[in-house]
Amino acid sequence: MTIPDVGTYRGMPTDRSWAQVPSVAPSAAPQSVPQSTPPRGRGFDPMEARADVPVLHRTVNGHPLVWLDNGATTQKPRQVIEALTAYYSAANSNIHRGAHTMAREATDTYEAGRQAVADLLGAASPDSVVFTRGTTEAINLVAQTWGRANIGPGDEILVATLEHHSNIVPWQLLAKEKRARLVPIPLLPDGSIDQAAFADLLSFRTQLVAVSQASNVLGTVPPVKEMTALAHRYGAKVLIDGAQAVAHFPVDVQDLDADFYVFSGHKLFAPTGIGALYGKPELLAAMPPWQGGGNMIDQVDFAGSTYAPVPHRFEAGTGHISGVAGLLAAINWLTGFDREAVAAYENGLLAYAEQAMSQVPGIAVLGSAPEKIATLTFTLAGHDPVAIARSLDQDGIAVRAGHHCAQPSLRHYGVESAARASLALYNTREDVDRLVASLLRLTSGS
Repeated sequence: MTIPDVGTYRGMPTDRSWAQVPSVAPSAAPQSVPQSTPPRGRGFDPMEARADVPVLHRTVNGHPLVWLDNGATTQKPRQVIEALTAYYSAANSNIHRGAHTMAREATDTYEAGRQAVADLLGAASPDSVVFTRGTTEAINLVAQTWGRANIGPGDEILVATLEHHSNIVPWQLLAKEKRARLVPIPLLPDGSIDQAAFADLLSFRTQLVAVSQASNVLGTVPPVKEMTALAHRYGAKVLIDGAQAVAHFPVDVQDLDADFYVFSGHKLFAPTGIGALYGKPELLAAMPPWQGGGNMIDQVDFAGSTYAPVPHRFEAGTGHISGVAGLLAAINWLTGFDREAVAAYENGLLAYAEQAMSQVPGIAVLGSAPEKIATLTFTLAGHDPVAIARSLDQDGIAVRAGHHCAQPSLRHYGVESAARASLALYNTREDVDRLVASLLRLTSGS
């Protein structure tokens, strides 16, 4: 087996080795980082993206794979796979605590990944980025640090009904512990957040608003910038769950004025087990540590300990270093495309899919908000969602079935389970056509 050189994946310079990235002090931003490849001209061709993703070229049950489970996890381009291989074959070391060459190389890569996340989110500094295992851990970190320090008896936490369980349960636990109230923000029939109700629910008891920038079930894209501005009038902080957003359209946390922003790498074409929390610098600086251990300390004595500066204060133990290398490669891959053109392509693909699926007898798509990502959650009269998914799988088509870790969203439509087809930039009209043809065969009994 030939081990790929790190320079072979798009977004990394090809004229220097892994070891030639400038060294960085643990608490400082990198002097320079691998830059994303400039957009490849106007427009977007999904076949370019497909060509980079090996798993899309396999067969399942004798049929070419159609991957429509991107809301659960995205597939990985070869650039990410090669970055992981290159890291483990040429630069595996712990970070921030070694004087030898490979330790410096690993640290440089880790901090280059932090800078790439900051650039992706429009953050002013990489020191505003904390690496976590993903969205769930990032939300729990905020709940257990900022939340415990700022939420008290009688305070209110507003959470949109369309949220993933990861953006409900941590606040539920915190509210119970602090004798605060968790208040759901209702939805309109089309799956949009009821903005009038949101405005009425806000008060000076509101300490936090938790809302997704895109729903994993309904696809709804709420007006989070306007919601944040309104919440700030009452002195509330806002946490935005970007797990379903970052892969679909550009994000600017400063423009949103987000207090906290979280996402998972595996929904951004990166490895599992890596994600990030963005926090405003003044909020992160005031937050106590969540976990104790190596890397997050300054001085340790049995009489007491002092802690490392932000962001390292929140990264106890050995981080997912290879995951950051993969996340860096994924960001470079994604930003190598024209992001606005990708968003326009996906919007067009969603419109095509909605029209095509309307041909299926008995189908009901949940959520018709005017602003949506390319996610179609549906029920089919007379067919159990799990049975639908199994039938589609026989045709090589992967969709999700169940409650999608967002039961309140489904109950808004009076159902407990549904099937979901979620699209990404590498999906095509042909994928949609195969989905619809398979559903039509199912409904006809053939």
